Amino acid sequence: MKKFLSLVLALAMALTMFSTFAMADETIKLRVWVGDNQDMAWINGVIDNFKAANPDKTYEIEVGIQSEGDCSKVVLNDPEAAADVFTFADDQFNSLYNAGALQQVVEGADEIIAANGGATAGAVVAATGDDGALYAYPATADNGYFMFYNTEYFTAEDVLTLDGMLAKAESVGKYVGFPMSNAWYFYSFFKGAGLDMHVSEDGVTNVCNWNATEGVTYTGVQVLEALLAITSHKGFKEADSDPFVAGIKDGSLVAGVSGTWNANAAADAWGEKYAATKLPTFTVNGEQVQMASFAGFKLVGVNPYSENVGDAMDFAAFMTNEASQISRFELRGQGPSNINAAASEAVQAAPAIAALAAQAAYSDVQRVGGKYWDPAAALGKILVNGNPDNTPLQELLDNCVTGITAPADQ
Repeated sequence: MKKFLSLVLALAMALTMFSTFAMADETIKLRVWVGDNQDMAWINGVIDNFKAANPDKTYEIEVGIQSEGDCSKVVLNDPEAAADVFTFADDQFNSLYNAGALQQVVEGADEIIAANGGATAGAVVAATGDDGALYAYPATADNGYFMFYNTEYFTAEDVLTLDGMLAKAESVGKYVGFPMSNAWYFYSFFKGAGLDMHVSEDGVTNVCNWNATEGVTYTGVQVLEALLAITSHKGFKEADSDPFVAGIKDGSLVAGVSGTWNANAAADAWGEKYAATKLPTFTVNGEQVQMASFAGFKLVGVNPYSENVGDAMDFAAFMTNEASQISRFELRGQGPSNINAAASEAVQAAPAIAALAAQAAYSDVQRVGGKYWDPAAALGKILVNGNPDNTPLQELLDNCVTGITAPADQ
């Protein structure tokens, strides 16, 4: 009997050892999506560092490209087929969160919140659900916009007002670019003038008073009059991201509103004359009004359908830690949300990051229902074209607000 028990014990020990060795030899497979090909050198370095930091596990990590601008659409189309870890722009947080497509961050959540500035910091707010819990990992705090300018043509005083910039550009036969028919930027003028637009408590529909005629500092009509004066100015040019880059390369644009993703292009085109600052003021009803902006962030989500959700969360946390955010800045020029990384000397010396910091006081975390984008962009396009049908301005605003506040199923 003792021999039998010894044999059973020996077999049990052998099975335990085999199981341990098998687990040690098991390859953990993860799929990771980043925004574009320019991220590859950075993410490959992160993967190497992650593997080195976890020598007790064997990882096979596949990297794919998925635009951060429409990542949520791809994830929600088939969550089970989506990557284990994915980067997305914060404006998509609500749709992913409401669909249950983001794994709640539990382990280390308090440390992550503290590292990114605390519960009231924009990047943390952008990653937090309405239940107060963290559902994504803050990755950058630079997905906003500001004014680039060439110091050959503008002084620090010139760039304080859009009026001054437009006049200076016209005087030398050049232009100041602004993406007026892009709803993300178009928001700047109305919010700056004290009018409001945000997602309602249902997380889907919008609240908007852009067509207000009373009870506000500036009416919507007064804002449209200001915008028509801007778009008809000989120093103004409609310029979204690609036209902005083309314009600074061919010399036609000497200033323009864009974001950090075009900082390298501006630096290359203007060299030592490259500069950046907060958005300027513009004239509404004879008064100077500071332009506002959306504060944008990039977040990293973990797919709750992942077969290795724990390891996916470990990787997402590593991908967004202080060291990884610093390397992202060094290789991609993207501004950290991590407060220690953001305080580094190299980051502080970057003109684009400094401009974002200056604009931060006039920016809002983007919380917008999907019905906002098309009506706002359409109104911007009408203004760029000079309101060719001479539609009454109040009617333009009423139509726009009706579209923005429409039920999600219409």
